[in-house]
Amino acid sequence: MDQQTTDPNAKKTPQNAAAPAAPKQSSGLAIAGLVLGIIAAVTSFLPIINNLSFFIALIGGILAIISLVGAIRGKHTAKGLSIAGVVLAVVSIIIVLATQSAYSAAFNKATEGSKPVATSSSSEASASSSSASASSSSEAPKKEEKTEKPAKDYSNLAVGETVTLDNGLSVTVNSVQPDITSYGDKKIVGVNVTYKNDGKDSQSFNPYDWKGEDANGAQRSTTFYMDATDELNSGKLSAGGSVTGNIYFEEGTVKVLYYSNMFNDDAAAGWKL
Repeated sequence: MDQQTTDPNAKKTPQNAAAPAAPKQSSGLAIAGLVLGIIAAVTSFLPIINNLSFFIALIGGILAIISLVGAIRGKHTAKGLSIAGVVLAVVSIIIVLATQSAYSAAFNKATEGSKPVATSSSSEASASSSSASASSSSEAPKKEEKTEKPAKDYSNLAVGETVTLDNGLSVTVNSVQPDITSYGDKKIVGVNVTYKNDGKDSQSFNPYDWKGEDANGAQRSTTFYMDATDELNSGKLSAGGSVTGNIYFEEGTVKVLYYSNMFNDDAAAGWKL
């Protein structure tokens, strides 16, 4: 009977040895959630646009949470990316809610004092007071009757005239520079304006509070001018402060309108150019 010879140096391979585990992949959901969270965080400070940022953050957060659950169950190794996506989504939503609340409060405050008020001259005031005293001495005491004067029309002011809002902010169109040649030989109109804050609270100024109107009544926002100098930017004006700057409109603008706030539907004043 033949004996089976075996090589003592031969390696023994277990028949039931498990195959090496495949390396775990990172999660596409985690990456997508992180990218959406970054986009939402960057745009969460911007007015109007941050309405969309809220939904971007919400979608990114959901994707990141799903990815995080998968990472906890060991399906992939993107646990860190998932957590970062969730954090960015939550922070973005908080910023959106906070900034929208602040913008809403600022808007309500601005619209409260955005109507122009007419001021009477000292001679008119003294005349009215003398006539009031004369009538009171000649007639029996009567209940004081208040008569409202018709509001002054601020829709067709001349260049150089000033309108004063009831919040103390005065706005003036100082001068007009027509036929400015922009890029591509495009003609535009330059308008120099001044804000002065005679009120007690700080007031905002913004070039987007202005619109230009052509002869057909079409209104358009300010236009871009590459070589602009002393251009009016947005900002805050403290009590007693003033700022002057240039804004630009398309060729054919015959009138500029000041809305006191970009969200207002009616202009507070208008100047014929």
